Amino acid sequence: MLTTRSPVAGGQVGFPPMTPLAAASLSGLLGLAAGSFANVAIDRVPQRESVARPGSRCPSCGAPVAWHDNVPVVGWLLARGRCRSCRAPISPRYPLVELAMGLLWFLLTLRLITAGLGWAVPAYLALALICLVLAVIDARTRLLPNRITYPAFPALLGLLLVASVGLGDLGRLARGLLAAAAVGAFFLLLALISPRGMGLGDVKLAPTLGLALGWLSWGTVAVGVFAGFLLGGLAGVGAILLLGLTRKSLLPFGPWLVAGALLGVLAGADVAAWYAHALTGS
Repeated sequence: MLTTRSPVAGGQVGFPPMTPLAAASLSGLLGLAAGSFANVAIDRVPQRESVARPGSRCPSCGAPVAWHDNVPVVGWLLARGRCRSCRAPISPRYPLVELAMGLLWFLLTLRLITAGLGWAVPAYLALALICLVLAVIDARTRLLPNRITYPAFPALLGLLLVASVGLGDLGRLARGLLAAAAVGAFFLLLALISPRGMGLGDVKLAPTLGLALGWLSWGTVAVGVFAGFLLGGLAGVGAILLLGLTRKSLLPFGPWLVAGALLGVLAGADVAAWYAHALTGS
């Protein structure tokens, strides 16, 4: 149970303990706001624009977005999905990204706190933000920008270092670094063997995902990496059957890579334990 209770002395007011569900709900609400920032990054990073200035604006006419239309999800609904200035339609991608971020932050917070890993919540919320932004950018442009993949690793490393110190378990960080090296080397080897099948952006992102997965467990690494390839393979088969693409068609792998990693974080330990039990029968 996560607690925000501070010692009560000298007339100070103590706060009641916060249950995992309450903490996750709060995190989910904050995730909606983080999703709004994610949309800004999705639009501007590929264009090499600042994510801080200017403020949000209509993608069609460039008119500034009023504060009340910037409220996550609600603003888009109140404006009926259109710019108030030029009446051009605004993509439903914006509220969908906000909802996805809120859901991810809720699930990750609930998962980590119930596992006794509350110190790691900031690191994995940051991972979700990075993953969602990169997934959408890659789906739109087939690029994983260096402006995100390069700083992602040191940022996550710093947050996981704090978590490891807070938990008194630096072994987790050591395992995470080993996993980062192993996953990074694996993806680099795949890119050298099949340059058309594995982009350098995926290679640059792989150590960050390996670090996040390895900090949790080796089983999480295996499940997260395998899930990424499984999802990518299923997407490829679906594109061939439904869209008429050929086996030589290039599809972005980044969205499936990060989806597999997030699935690994959320369920990797349970899946790995189930698989080990099935193998050993114990």
